[in-house]
This record gives sequence, structure tokens and C-alpha cells, in this order.
Amino acid sequence: MRPSRALVLLTAGLVTFIGMPAATAADLPTDLYVDNSIACTDSGSGTQTSPLCTFAAGVKAAKPGQTVHVNPRYQKQQALTVDRSGAPGKPITFAFTPESQLIESSIHRLTISGASHVQVQGLTMTEGVSITGSHDVVLDGVLDSSMYGYAPLVVSGGSTDVRVRRSSFYSAAIAGAQRTVLSRNALRSSGPLSVVDAPGTVITNNHIDNFTDENEGIGGCEETVVIRGASTGSSVFNNVLTASGNTTCTTPQLSVAQSATSGTRTGYNLIAGSEGYATVAYQWAGTTYPTAAAFLAASGQGARDILVPTTAGLWGPDSPLIDSADATAPGVLPVDRNGIPTTDDPRVPNTGKDGGYLDRGTTETNDGLTSARMEIDHPWAPVGTPVTFKAGSDSKWPTTMTYTVDFGDGTAPAVIRPGDAADVTTTHVYGSPCACAVKMTATNGTGKQISKEQAVRATAPGELATAFTATPILPAPDHDPNQVVRPLTLRVDTTTTVAPWGVVRVNVDFGDGTNLYRPGLQTATHSYKQPGTYEVKVTVYDVKGAQSTASRTVQVGYAASGYVATTPFRLLDTRATGSFVQHGVPRSVEVLRGATVPGQFRAGGMASVVLNVTVTGATQDTHLSVWPSVPGQARPETSNVNVRAGGTSSNTVTVPVGPDGKIQAQLNSGKASLIVDFVGYYQPNAGDRFSPLAPTRILDTRTNGDALSGGKRRTVKVAGANGIPADATAVALNLTGTGATQEAFVSAFPNPVKRPHTSNLNVEPGKDKSNQAIVPVGPDGTITLFTNSGSTHLVLDAVGYYGKDGKALFTPVSPKRLADTRTTGKVAPGATTTVSGLPANALGAVLNVTATDTTAPGFLTAYAFRGKLPGASSLNTLPGLTVPNHVTTPVADGRVNIFNSYGGPNHVITDLLGYFTTG
Repeated sequence: MRPSRALVLLTAGLVTFIGMPAATAADLPTDLYVDNSIACTDSGSGTQTSPLCTFAAGVKAAKPGQTVHVNPRYQKQQALTVDRSGAPGKPITFAFTPESQLIESSIHRLTISGASHVQVQGLTMTEGVSITGSHDVVLDGVLDSSMYGYAPLVVSGGSTDVRVRRSSFYSAAIAGAQRTVLSRNALRSSGPLSVVDAPGTVITNNHIDNFTDENEGIGGCEETVVIRGASTGSSVFNNVLTASGNTTCTTPQLSVAQSATSGTRTGYNLIAGSEGYATVAYQWAGTTYPTAAAFLAASGQGARDILVPTTAGLWGPDSPLIDSADATAPGVLPVDRNGIPTTDDPRVPNTGKDGGYLDRGTTETNDGLTSARMEIDHPWAPVGTPVTFKAGSDSKWPTTMTYTVDFGDGTAPAVIRPGDAADVTTTHVYGSPCACAVKMTATNGTGKQISKEQAVRATAPGELATAFTATPILPAPDHDPNQVVRPLTLRVDTTTTVAPWGVVRVNVDFGDGTNLYRPGLQTATHSYKQPGTYEVKVTVYDVKGAQSTASRTVQVGYAASGYVATTPFRLLDTRATGSFVQHGVPRSVEVLRGATVPGQFRAGGMASVVLNVTVTGATQDTHLSVWPSVPGQARPETSNVNVRAGGTSSNTVTVPVGPDGKIQAQLNSGKASLIVDFVGYYQPNAGDRFSPLAPTRILDTRTNGDALSGGKRRTVKVAGANGIPADATAVALNLTGTGATQEAFVSAFPNPVKRPHTSNLNVEPGKDKSNQAIVPVGPDGTITLFTNSGSTHLVLDAVGYYGKDGKALFTPVSPKRLADTRTTGKVAPGATTTVSGLPANALGAVLNVTATDTTAPGFLTAYAFRGKLPGASSLNTLPGLTVPNHVTTPVADGRVNIFNSYGGPNHVITDLLGYFTTG
């Protein structure tokens, strides 16, 4: 374990193995790429983004000093040939990607013919490598991936200075070559490593296993290593020669013919026999020797050879291979087959030449260092507190370890050697407050390092004082639509708390019965079920048993949002499944991303949705209520769709999204089929603003054109006219059907050639029916109308538009009743009722207005308080029917007027769904 001449020689060998750096950056080799797993061309320049397709093209293009990176995964060339040369000091290198070693390679065989100054790295093949007539060739990390391991290595044809290292082959034959070096390779064959007429062959630190199974007819009782012909000046050192399998063979494992003995040297090999059978170790110049002693005495060779009867224990902690090789032997590499450097095992004496500690065979025993650990007793403490750091690792050789602890405060690191202990400790006192990053580095005897980092907080002395912030979580302008951000979500951040000692627990009481615990000062998030005012209370506990509480009142509400128009699509149709919506049983409808609607997508940050809801096939007169899904919340008193028994009725609904990403729908009596079409959604920091308009008539087919016929489409100009700018993205319309010849539905949509399978209005003969629709603007500022059967006149009144230059953002509310004249008296014909209760700064409102107990046909018109009565309607009243409609209207001073036409008195019910402000 003392420094030795062998160590000095290994260091020199390391420089030779890695290579000296180039003199200037201009001398560095450039790179070519061969990869047909991406777009490639054999006529290109071979860059990484535009690689060559075939290995042959890479060989043809390569020049001295270049590295050709090859992805062999999709190479269909089963046989590769290299016939191109580099230059002295500027080899051509073929580097195969490491991924190829994870699969059975599609490359069968590599031939290097008539080439010089060539290196091949990382190749995986199945049928071997042949090198003929070549000079200065290096194979490094070449592997046999065939199922049965039948890939040979052949070096022949006058090749010179071929080096094969850290590779695996089935067998090897060196014939008619000079100065071939085999180092740290694994060979498992049923025949010998054959060296014939190959002077200067070096065989060092290999594992050569001669496998024979006489029962299966595998192997022919041949030598493990045989050197014949004019193979003078060869050497065999530090190898492991084993005979395995079912055999009674007594053939020598190492055989050197008389013609090859001149200048040939052997030593420091380990020879293991087959279990249960005698081993003949050597044959030298025709004479066999059963023991190392006899061989050494007769030939002077085989010094420090080890002979064992079997391979049992050869790769255990007490293996005779460890620290027992000749580090000065020719062909010794500074790293083993796995890249591990020569390592001194402190558990065994150094019995190698001159006290060296190189291992025999292909691999070096090492300490197994893969991980390190660090523990800190007070990672958070006031300045002046002694802090103890404990470090350790999984090294099997603790005496070779060194631990360096950098405390992160600019003071000198502590350097500790543990001796025989598994762990080390050191103590440090921080002199000033800091949030320091402590870094511990574990270093073993070969210089391998593994580091661990941990934060340490040194604080000013004082008392524990809780502080926190409470902010709503909203989707960012660049929000990923795949990420769900639920409405009414609050983030509580406790990191502003003053805590001299470490915090072990934080309790956050959100004021609605929800308590969350956290293991330290961090954020806690919670989605409330309802908007409202809540008292949030935070209690912090530290490691010394102290606690501190702080509280504050927070207002939780829906955020002002822009509108995102979508192509309408059907979200639910209970008729398709034979199910119903019914009295007493809420029906959940998922509207956030995650519900399965083929070909459609909904964003994860929506605060409220706009739907067209249709009720059909009702078993009795009834109405439907729609509200945000909140566990445990009963159906509200508000309503959205009223329908007669056996009839069909629809209405637009704007409703907040519940904390579970759903809405609820329920009938007040009976049962019916439910159809829900998705129209669009509102989301904070997204979409377009809204500009309300006094109801403005855009189309009336009774005075301008014919009725819309079944199966026909009609395009209507909506943007760029009637006070709606040309760049509007969507328009809010009141759509009225009158004079229908049969029951039918009407759809309004943007693309005239692509009608969605949704509807906006259901019409009936003898009844004027209306519904509000929000329709994306199509080509040239138009929308398209369609009815499926019969014919009907249509009236379109614009009540607002959406665009980038719009005025207001939408704030949804849980459905709320603002007014009900059934408690104050009917609205007389020609009279106006004023509805209050809206925010004073509201520019517009979204209402559900219902007319009931009607005695004569007529209409209602909603408009801004103190505004001018427009010449358009918001809903049509019918005697004996209860008629609701989704109404978007301007607002002034927090109030809205609702005018009743001269048809007859009506009760008017007004429910608030949301309002518009400048945001």
C-alpha cells in the first residue's frame, strides 16, 4: 500500500491511454454523424441535424482527425467495412452510440481492410471483427451481443500495431500480424486464443475461458492460449485462464511452441481448472508442466503464477486476483474494462510486482462507492448555535475515504478522514445570519467523488412570529390548458414568518372548516365551495416547542374573466344513454378538461361556462335549475329552463364551474331528457372583453327576406356593421323564431360549410320563442343560420360583442335571485320595472329573465337604467306559459330596466348570473 514504481508507470500509461491534448483549438477533430433514425442524406455534410444515412457513406466521407458518430440502431448494413485511413496522430474514429449496447445489434460483422490509423469505439456486433492488412488500429469497448457468443476476432494479413482493449469476443486468432496487443478483454470460446506467426503479440489482463461440454459435443479439448510459429517476443501477463464446462480434458491451458519461445515471456497469470478434474497448466517447447513451480524452474517463465483447481471464490473479497498483478507488464491499461482506475484494496496486502496493486484479469476490485449521506442536527438555528454535521458513504473501504464539508458561509471547509469509522462528524458555528448551501464531498482512494448538498439557515435570535400572505390562484396569461386551476382557489404563503428555530409544523385554518397541515414554512392551497368572506388563521410550531398564531380576513370571489369562443359541441345528451334528469336527483356534468368528448378540448383554467341547455320529453310541467357543483349544496331557488309536459324548451346558461370541475342540473318535478351544448367559457387572464349594446336589430326575415326553410342555410353580416367592429370575435344575440310551420330547431354558427351538431333555439307552430346565443364570428364578419325542417321567420337582435378592444370583463356569480314581482305585483302593459342589486361599477349584466302568469302575447325588453328604450325584445311572452331567457343587458348605477309590452300584464322574475366591469 506504499507508493510504488508501478504507480508511476500506471500514471504514465494513463497519459498514453487518454492521449495528449491538441496544441490548438484549430487542431481538434471535427465530427460527422451517421443516423438514419431521423431525416438523413448520404450526399450531405453529415452534421448532427442533417446526418449521413449509411455507415459506408461515413467511411467514404471521413478524413484524418475526424470522429464519425454512428447510431447503429437502424443500420440495415449487416456487414460494415472500413478501408479508409487516418494519419499519424490524427486517426479516423468511428464512435458507435452507447444505446446500441442495450439491444442485439443489427450489425453482424466489421471488416477493417488495408486501413491505418483507425479507431472503433462502442461497436456491438454478432459475427465478429476481421482486421487484415491494416496498421495502427484500435478497438475499444467492442462487444459480442449474439445470443450464443459466436463472434470471433481475427487479426491477419500482415497487420501491425493493432490494439484490442476492453472488448468481448467468442474467440481470437492472431495470424501473420505483428505487435498485436490484447488488454482487458473477455473471451469465452470452445477453442484456443490462437497466436500463429505473430511476433510481439501482447496478451495482458484478459479473462479467457475455454468452454468444453463433452456431452453436448462442444469444444475439442484444445489449449486455452496457444502461441505457435514465428510468434517470438510475445508476452502473456496478468491473465485469468479458466477451463469450464463438463470436461475431462487434460490439454495444457497455456501452450508455447518451440518456434515461439525466443523472447517470449509469461508471468502473474492465474490458471483455474474445471471442477472435479485435474488441470495441466503449461506446455513450453513441447514439454508439459503441471505446476507453476516446475514450469518456472525449467523455463524461467510463469513467475508468480497462481494455479487453483476451480473458479470458486475468484471474484469474491478474498480473491487471489486482487492487488497481485505486474503493473509493469506490457499492455497494462490504467483503467479496467468498466473504466475503473487501478485501485488499492486496503483489505489485502499488495503482492503485485514491486508492491504494486494492479488486479489480474479484466476488472479492478473497488470500494463500490455509489452514494454519500449527510445529516445536520440543527439545519435551522440562531446564530451562535453549534451545528454538527455527520457524513458517510456506502464505500466498503472507509479507511480510503476523505470527507470535505463546505459550510457555505465563506469559512474554510472541514476535511475529515474517518479511519475505520463508517461516519465522520464535524461542528461549525455560524457567525452571521445566512441561508447557506452546505456541500459535503466524499472522495475515495481513486479520486471518485460524490457530493450531497443541503440548505442550512442561520437566523437572528428572537421570538417566533407568524406572518403570511393570502392570494388567489389564477391562470397566467400563458396558462397551460392541460393544467387545472379551479375557481375560488386561495394560496397561503407562510414563508414570511420570523422563525429563529426550525419550524416543524404549520396549521392553516381556511375559515370554512378546512384545516391543512404542512411540515414547514411553505404554501398551502385550498379551493372554496362558495364565494364569501373568510377568516384565515395560521399557527406555526418550532422545534423548541414554541408556537405563534396570526389571522386575517380574506374576500374570496370569482375573478373578472375574458370570453373564449369555441366551436359549439355537444357535451351531454341523455337520450343517447336512455337516462334522464329528474326531480330530487342532481345530474353532474363535467365541464373542465378531463371529460371525454372525442375531438373536443376544454381549458383547465375556466371560471365559468356558457352552455345551451335543452329539456325535452318532460313528463309534467317543470323547470330546470343549473348551478355550480358544490358538495352538499342544495338546488338554488333560481331557474334556467321552463318546459311544458311533452314539450321541448331551451335556454342559454352561464354558470360558474364548481370546485370539482362540474356543474349540476335538476328538475323541480317529473323527469325529462337533458341536452347540453358547450358554447364557450370565461377565464381570468384569457379571452376577449365584452362591449354591451342597447338591443340592436340585425335581421328580421318578416321584413327583409323570406322565412328560413328546412335544410337551408343563411349567412348574416354581424361584424363591421350595426355598431359592431369588424374585428369582433363573437357576438351576443337574441334569436327569436316566429311563424314556424312545424317543430324544429335553429342553429347559429360561424363556419358556413361546417355546421356543428348543436342547436340554439327550438321553435313551434303558433308560438314566438326566443333564446340568447353567443356566436363566434365567421368569415367576413358573418354568422350562418340553419333550421332542420319546415320553415320559420327569424329575428336577430345584437346585445353586445366580444373583441380584443372590448370594454369589460365578466365576473360570474352563483345564481342569485334579484327580483320577483310575484311578491310585489304584476308589471302592467307598457310599464317598466327596475331591478337593482347589481354592483355600482357594472357596465353590463347577464341575467336569466322569466315571464310567467301571462295573459296575452307580448314581449319584454331589458335595457340600462335611465337608458332609452330600444326597439328590440329580450324575450317573447305567451299566455299560459312560463318563458325564461338568458339576457345580456347594459347596466347603469347598478340597475336594469325591464319593459313590458302592451300585450298584457306579466310577472317578471330576474336572476343574476354575472356582471361586466372594466376589470
